[in-house]
Amino acid sequence: MNKYSVLMSVYEKEKPEYLRQSIKSILAQTVKTDEFVIVCDGPLTQQLEKVLEEYATKLPELFKIVRLETNRGLGMALNEGLRHCSNEIVARMDSDDIAFSDRMEKQLSVMERENVDIISGTVVEFTENINQELARRTLPQQQETIRRFARRRNPFNHPAVMYKKESVMAAGGYEDFWLFEDYFLWLRMLSLGCVGYNIQEPVVYMRSGEAMYERRGGIRYAKQIIKFRWYMFRHGYAGLVDFVITAGGHTLIALIPNRLRKKFYERVLRK
Repeated sequence: MNKYSVLMSVYEKEKPEYLRQSIKSILAQTVKTDEFVIVCDGPLTQQLEKVLEEYATKLPELFKIVRLETNRGLGMALNEGLRHCSNEIVARMDSDDIAFSDRMEKQLSVMERENVDIISGTVVEFTENINQELARRTLPQQQETIRRFARRRNPFNHPAVMYKKESVMAAGGYEDFWLFEDYFLWLRMLSLGCVGYNIQEPVVYMRSGEAMYERRGGIRYAKQIIKFRWYMFRHGYAGLVDFVITAGGHTLIALIPNRLRKKFYERVLRK
């Protein structure tokens, strides 16, 4: 069960040095991938193109570069990338994160041992230096606690996810639900009986900082929170109490100043 594809999406606002670090961390895995699918979500800068050309030229048998004419968003880009993944096991990787060298080895081992459809692990948040940890997000380990947790919070760390392509496609793949494409997919997979697992050890360094918390604030984001939480309630993914607590609390956090939102995430939502 050591064969797996890596799926990444990149768009024009990414930094080339971050993309390079991310790719390097995949190439340095203790269990190597035989297929690295990178979706260009719309036109890229010359600097980003240079990074992709360098690796695609050096390892043409490994890299598959998929191009979308326009920027379609993360969910739609990943759906397109999934179509190009030849292996049943697919590991997600963000273009600005850094994987621990044994990430894939650990996840493949647990995936086979526990016979799960989707697995993630703890992510360590950082800004520029991976040795300066800001926070970490550790999630419930086993299926029953994962299902309960999912009623109010995202049960898997998307940047650290590995899943079975067949299970993802059976749930309809990523759907266009701005900011919640991954969470929405996990809910549908769990409702179909897919089994999840979260490794309790760190597997990915996730780039964080002020910009990430700014994206999780504002009126538009608050409206989307209410829309998503209402959808969860209306379709039976959560109860009325879950809706009131999550929609109210999450909206409040979205509307407070960014510095306070950052402190809340680090001190309350992270371990």
